[in-house]
Amino acid sequence: MKSSEEKKVYMLLKSVIFHYHGLDEEEKKDLDKTSEELDAKSEYTWALQFISEDYITAFDRAREYLNNIIGDYPKDKRIELINMVWQANNLKGYVTEMEATAMLKLAKDWNVQKELIDLVLK
Repeated sequence: MKSSEEKKVYMLLKSVIFHYHGLDEEEKKDLDKTSEELDAKSEYTWALQFISEDYITAFDRAREYLNNIIGDYPKDKRIELINMVWQANNLKGYVTEMEATAMLKLAKDWNVQKELIDLVLK
C-alpha cells in the first residue's frame, strides 16, 4: 500500500512526463487507470492542478518537488519510478525526444542514469 506522498509522487511524475509534449487520449486513459488502480484520485487531482498552475514551468517545478522527496528514496525505489515512467511512455509504441530528455534529466537527478539506459537498450 502506497502512502499519500508516494501516490502524489507517482501521479505527478507520470502526469508531468505525459503533459511535457501535450497529453493525448491514450495517455489520459492511462493516467485515469493508474489513479483508479492506486486509489489515488485526490493525488491525481492535485498533480493536474500542480501542472495547470503554469504549464511552461510545470516540468521544472515538478522536478524540484520530486528531487526534494525522491533524493531520500532507496536506489531500487528510484529505479522503480524511472522504470514506471519508461514503461508508461512505451505504451504508445514510441518515446518522443522531449520525453526521453525529460526522463534522462530525472534519472540524472536521482543518480540512476545507467539503469535508465539499460532499460532503453532492452
